[in-house]
Amino acid sequence: MRVLCLNAGSSSLKVSLVDPDDTVVAEQDFDAPGGHFDDAQLGAAVRAMEGVEAVGHRVVHSGPRYSASIRIDAEVISYLLSITDLAPLHMPAALAGIAAVRLLLPRVPSVACFDTAFHSRMPASASTYAIPQEWRQEHGIRRYGFHGFSHAYSARRAAEMLDSPGTGLKVVACHLGSGASVAAVWGGRSMDTTMGFTPLEGLVMGTRSGSVDPGLVLWLQKHLEMSASDMSEALDQRSGLQALAGTSDMREVLRGVSAANDRAKLALDVYIHRLRGCVAAMAAAMGGLDVLVFTGGVGENAAAVRAATVSGLRFLGLEIDPALNAEATTDADISAPSASVATLVVKAHEDIEVAREVRRVLSSVPRT
Repeated sequence: MRVLCLNAGSSSLKVSLVDPDDTVVAEQDFDAPGGHFDDAQLGAAVRAMEGVEAVGHRVVHSGPRYSASIRIDAEVISYLLSITDLAPLHMPAALAGIAAVRLLLPRVPSVACFDTAFHSRMPASASTYAIPQEWRQEHGIRRYGFHGFSHAYSARRAAEMLDSPGTGLKVVACHLGSGASVAAVWGGRSMDTTMGFTPLEGLVMGTRSGSVDPGLVLWLQKHLEMSASDMSEALDQRSGLQALAGTSDMREVLRGVSAANDRAKLALDVYIHRLRGCVAAMAAAMGGLDVLVFTGGVGENAAAVRAATVSGLRFLGLEIDPALNAEATTDADISAPSASVATLVVKAHEDIEVAREVRRVLSSVPRT
């Protein structure tokens, strides 16, 4: 089954065509600042991709209703519209993509593929918040986790690269892009991850704060009389690297560090400090690790970020080769000979995982 995959992110839109053998035969990337994209560009891209038999939409949040991907119909769309506030940077873009493709390919079946599904089997110890029971039971409040397709692909690709298919490989996967998260994946199963109820928890990101003290939010709402929407906008769109360095682009931050810019240096230091801590926490969730994976736009392209991260994690057995790290582009082992734990750079392929999900849903094969 040839699957058209739409990946609408917080700052980009990726459209790709995946053949039955998981080969990506065509792809186009568009800038989508704030999750907004050009309908005409999308239409041209879709029309250029021939032989589409099904469509898969990466949808960031499933809310409490769905724990697995599902074929899209009016009821599904209505539900997704009702939970847009759980991922305000992502859900509107995904819904816009669904609407646009339904007009372009009205007779082609489409599937909502949820990023949260991969983490739905996390242990209760990792998915549960210590909050009042009625909040958890009546409103489905839990740690959902995100970037599921990226973490799933990274772990599977790591097993292939290390010639360890089917084993209980302990993988810490770092998806570093405009949004960022780290996950503990043991034998292909998510054991823990840094994002929680929304994609705001965890690492410092491009424009998102990552984890902050809940008391800070309450204090600001009281003393600055901030509304919920104002707070959401500030933490989602005016925080992270943007707040610290004046830019959400890691390339600009690194150039600033090279130019001895104090704001850029602080931004990078805060980013790396949080990232190292989260990697160590994910390793602890599995009682160790066999491989560390970097993926996503920053993870794949920022050698300086990889080097700074691993330099503070040598106690875990990690060590990278400076020359291999500097030269790495995609699907590369950058481990130093002295390392007891491998470090890999893996090209993100959420589209391949989405295509696999579409085939599973439309063929009614039980989820394993």
